[in-house]
Amino acid sequence: MRAEPQPSSYIADPAILELADWLGSPVEPANFPQTQLRFRNDRWTKSVGLDHLGDEDWLRHFGRFEPLPDNLPQPLALKYHGHQFRVYNPDIGDGRGFLFAQLRGADGRLLDLGTKGSGQTPYSRAGDGRLTLKGAVREILATEMLEALGVNTSKTFSVVETGEQLMRGDEPSPTRSAVMTRLNHSHIRIGTFQRLLALEETTQMEALVAYCLKHFPGPTPPEDAPGRDEPAVVLLHQVIERLADLAASYMVAGFVHGVLNTDNMNVTGESFDYGPWRWLPTWDPSFTAAYFDHGGLYAFGRQPEALHWNCGQLAVALRLLADSEPLVAAMNRFGELYMAAVARRWCWRLGVEPRGTEADAALVSVCEKHMREMGEGPDAFFFVHRSKRGDADGELGEALAPYRAADAQHEYWSGMAPQSLLIDEVEAIWAAIDESDDWKPLEEKIVQMRQMGDALGPAPEAQGHSPIS
Repeated sequence: MRAEPQPSSYIADPAILELADWLGSPVEPANFPQTQLRFRNDRWTKSVGLDHLGDEDWLRHFGRFEPLPDNLPQPLALKYHGHQFRVYNPDIGDGRGFLFAQLRGADGRLLDLGTKGSGQTPYSRAGDGRLTLKGAVREILATEMLEALGVNTSKTFSVVETGEQLMRGDEPSPTRSAVMTRLNHSHIRIGTFQRLLALEETTQMEALVAYCLKHFPGPTPPEDAPGRDEPAVVLLHQVIERLADLAASYMVAGFVHGVLNTDNMNVTGESFDYGPWRWLPTWDPSFTAAYFDHGGLYAFGRQPEALHWNCGQLAVALRLLADSEPLVAAMNRFGELYMAAVARRWCWRLGVEPRGTEADAALVSVCEKHMREMGEGPDAFFFVHRSKRGDADGELGEALAPYRAADAQHEYWSGMAPQSLLIDEVEAIWAAIDESDDWKPLEEKIVQMRQMGDALGPAPEAQGHSPIS
């Protein structure tokens, strides 16, 4: 059984106000023609002390965005730059979302409630600031599946249908609209640092680094790391640990994010902001999620490279505060950290006890080869071979033989097939909503994905974090 979110009292802590004068712009939420609650994440409401809210109060706060008690007095649209498909863009920022509130969870860590589809901001450019209902449904599915598979992801906290008809070029239009609220530990992006570098704001960069180290604590750099006492160097080491682990978790999950731009990377290493994502139908490193990713920049097998490159852009930004040598030394840790994270997470999903990084890496290689040769996807592979219960022979059987199996007694493992989330399944769930307003397939899928998460048990801890003292 995986660990459930722990209950907490409501503890408001709008810490971002320390930086708000230059980090964002106060904005007004859109005035929607209707607010109809479509999804409320009851697993996570209790973790921030909001499980007591009735539907009417919920819609006041997460449909009309009336401030939560003692929290941000007004939503804050955050400012940032970023590389989008490796082209630098200074004209971005929160164009259809804002930071709505900050709270402390049961473990004492800071949590953000941020929005998507909440209206236009100074950074909307030509956009309408809205989100399609289909986009919100897809985000529910992505975050639920990723959470079940042990990925450090934002949680879809609320979805409210808003009664507007939207025109979009990438789905049949007009289409229904929604506003979504996500829960995660930070909306401070690599692009936030890139903006301060572009503006040469040294004092603000120092304040941002201090804010991150204070509110998102992590381990100290290795004893032999140069500059290990410098705040900017410490932060880079922590972010590299977090993003190496995130890259590994994508690969083990068989997940393709699709748009790994620097404005979609936050310093806490949580995956968030899901657009054209996909899960692998077969183990194919060249598989892409975004129809506009013509060069395969963010293909499945290139995701670790993409996250490493993004870490490099953070290192470039931090040159405003630190010399190159300690930042390069931090960057050089990514590969080893990534390989260790893959091994740890692979053994967890396969249901075997690790035997050491070298042996586990060899096992991963054999498993990948087996999937490629058999034309098999990761969902089916891990389901069949979980805790060595499949009849593996040949090279795969030899690789698995020395491993001790973990417990596989959950009823999920006696099912006929694994949970998956391929594009045809996603489209079928949306079609039921779109054509007949039938939400049961979505609700049933959420139950099934959570059952899979229970069967897999507690996920490996996300790396690069330390407990709140």
